[in-house]
Amino acid sequence: MSQSRQGGTEERRPAPPPREADDRQVTAVITVGWAIAFAVVVTIRHSLPADARWWVWTCAFGLGMGLFGLWYVPFLKGRRARIEADRAAVAEDQLSSGDVSRDSGSNTVSSTETPGRSTKS
Repeated sequence: MSQSRQGGTEERRPAPPPREADDRQVTAVITVGWAIAFAVVVTIRHSLPADARWWVWTCAFGLGMGLFGLWYVPFLKGRRARIEADRAAVAEDQLSSGDVSRDSGSNTVSSTETPGRSTKS
């Protein structure tokens, strides 16, 4: 065994940052795969046994969902970007006006907020 595994004298390199995938490209590749599968299954559908013909509809549905995904993914990413930009603008307005809320969004109640009550159940 090497010294780095036994003694632990060498430091490990930090993990690289996660990479962002191109969602449209991933969706397009999967959609092309469903289109190829659909073309193959439609071509051989007469030689398929009767109980295996549902594959035609599976491939058609996969192709349809892929096409929907090609439309929806950019729409979703744009919507998320607009929401994030709106939140950033509101946060900047609050910081510039000095009106910063201390509400963390938590629904828990601390014992200091309810004097005289125990937190034990």
